[in-house]
Amino acid sequence: VQLVESGGGLVQPGGSLRLSCAASGFTFSYFAMSWYRQAPGKERELVAAITSAGGSPNYADSVKGRFTISRDNAKNTVYLQMNSLKPDDTAVYYCRARRIGYGVDYWGKGTLVTVSS
Repeated sequence: VQLVESGGGLVQPGGSLRLSCAASGFTFSYFAMSWYRQAPGKERELVAAITSAGGSPNYADSVKGRFTISRDNAKNTVYLQMNSLKPDDTAVYYCRARRIGYGVDYWGKGTLVTVSS
């Protein structure tokens, strides 16, 4: 089982990034997917989540209207489009896969996003 995040990097405030999380080793379409982040000295927090079928996306209040989660079950990939980035968005971003009701839970190793001028 692997979840591999990519797309992080250094971006100026107001800029955009698109994170990707490529999944392998399990049936991706059975799993709800989510993005979490952890800033230095802070706890990991939920950023966005999407159901196995790609519906009902939900977002942390701090990113609503700026971030969009989506998935492509044919490519076994989930995305996080991040617009209007702020310095407070600086964190390591993690991808999570959960099969609801089965107790199966996978995490990626994260990708660093730094928002700074």
